[in-house]
Amino acid sequence: MILDFQKIAHLFIVCGKTDLRKGIDGLAAIVQQEYNLDVYDNALFLFCGGKRDRFKLLLYDKDGFLLLYKRLDQGKLCWPRSKKEVRRLTHQQLRWLFEGLSIDQPKVIRAGKRGIF
Repeated sequence: MILDFQKIAHLFIVCGKTDLRKGIDGLAAIVQQEYNLDVYDNALFLFCGGKRDRFKLLLYDKDGFLLLYKRLDQGKLCWPRSKKEVRRLTHQQLRWLFEGLSIDQPKVIRAGKRGIF
């Protein structure tokens, strides 16, 4: 199965650190009970542990849950740690996060009518 993030309508990041010993049911309970969000609503939820070198992704995919766990060999994620909250992400912010960048970029260069160059 190849996951096409562009087909997912809602992307959420759970800020702060999450106990990554939790499985599907524990993470789904966090989403539903703490943030009052629907885990079945074509939504992807991201959770990060204390070391910031690993994360879990939770997604309901038509007939069941998908739980992806990734541990980076090198480097750390720029995971928002300030508050225990959930934030909606854009597809661009998700790419930034997976590339090791902050999801809060101070300035984005946008192409004008003539393009960048």
